[in-house]
Amino acid sequence: MYQNDLLLKAARGEKNKHIPVWLMRQAGRVLPEYRFTRSKAKNFIEFVKNPDLAAEVTIQPVEILKVDAAIIFSDILVIPESMGLPYSMQEEKGPYFPKFIQHEQDIQHLRIAQTEDYVYVLNAIQLAKKQLQNRVPLIGFSGAPWTLFAYMTEGKGSKTFSTAKKWLYARPDLSHQILQKITNSIIHYLKDQIQAGADIVQLFDSWAGVLNKDLYNRFCIPYLKQICDAITEVPVIIFPKDGHFALESVQQLSCNVVSLDWTIEPSTAIHLLKGKCLQGNADPCLLYADDKTIEQETIKMLQAFSSVPYIANLGHGLYPDINKEKVKLFVDIVHSFERSNV
Repeated sequence: MYQNDLLLKAARGEKNKHIPVWLMRQAGRVLPEYRFTRSKAKNFIEFVKNPDLAAEVTIQPVEILKVDAAIIFSDILVIPESMGLPYSMQEEKGPYFPKFIQHEQDIQHLRIAQTEDYVYVLNAIQLAKKQLQNRVPLIGFSGAPWTLFAYMTEGKGSKTFSTAKKWLYARPDLSHQILQKITNSIIHYLKDQIQAGADIVQLFDSWAGVLNKDLYNRFCIPYLKQICDAITEVPVIIFPKDGHFALESVQQLSCNVVSLDWTIEPSTAIHLLKGKCLQGNADPCLLYADDKTIEQETIKMLQAFSSVPYIANLGHGLYPDINKEKVKLFVDIVHSFERSNV
């Protein structure tokens, strides 16, 4: 069905001679082509909500960087907005919610996200699929329940998310109510993305690392389990960033792939996540190095994961000031690598 289905084969547990690669934030400011397309929109949210522009930048990395998958260009905050909490994106500061969850009555006003709330994402997926012409798979995504809860109770980005954590400690009962509503919305959203054409989906638990193991097991794992068990149509990737403590619990989930940040040793992940395809985990800052260092460190990473089903990626997203040629080099090194044990 696909000219290149290496990523889907890896996600389903196959070890192939060649390793697939894609990059978080591959559609972004490292590409001049992205910046040109972005200039056509008044602001970031208008950009995300324009299916033509979103599809255009979704395809760019496939054509320019030659990655083995596209990921739909969107934002994890589609779900909070769809549930009744619109946001703005402030330059240099990040997301800002003029209205967020502060009191028990605010929870009652949250609605479960429905297709019409995020139809622009589905339209972008359909356009991107048409333009991809089965060259590579398309990745859909959502923020994970805890990460979205963090923004929806904090009202903005934070280094500590202490307000969000206060909810977990002070009102665990209400926290579970919020998380269940978010989870129901995510399941609707991902199933709609799959129906629109997404071949695999990723859950970004970007703020997993501000919790501890007990909190993660109580307030994250039950909801991730619901999502993984509900999404049976395509493979599921979970990315618990900075969540070293979460790996054993994540291993018990029915997800296919676990994405790793750069602070996790490959040997540790291989030991804890038996039966899973692994994804990651190069430090994005590696791409500031000279070409020889990038090559040495990338090959070292590929060799470290060569015994398991594996998708090459970064340990988080590309930074805007990374040189496009360094990104292309990283992709080319992965493509030139061949496993000797297949």
